[in-house]
Amino acid sequence: MFVAAYWWKVHPGKEAQFRAAWRRGTELIARKYGSLGSRLHWDADNARFVGVAEWPDRATWQAAYDAKMAYDEPETRRAFTEAIADTADDPLLLMEVTDDLLARPPGSGTV
Repeated sequence: MFVAAYWWKVHPGKEAQFRAAWRRGTELIARKYGSLGSRLHWDADNARFVGVAEWPDRATWQAAYDAKMAYDEPETRRAFTEAIADTADDPLLLMEVTDDLLARPPGSGTV
């Protein structure tokens, strides 16, 4: 498994819009590119959202990254980008999973 972490600072008052667009975008990316889904976290120390996406392998992530993870739902992309005040040009972290002890509830599956 491969993991990519990203961060975003969001315009005040746009948090709900960002989270809704992030959720929908994550679903679309999973469907189109084969990601295993993602988790969104709030980093209070740095006042930013951090997304950690799981992929079956680096090659699958790289193909999606090279395609700019584009999907055919421009209103979702627009809602996402309009909410963002700042982000990095590249992922925060790219990591191979070596040991996975994360508990997953029965039936939780992927996105």
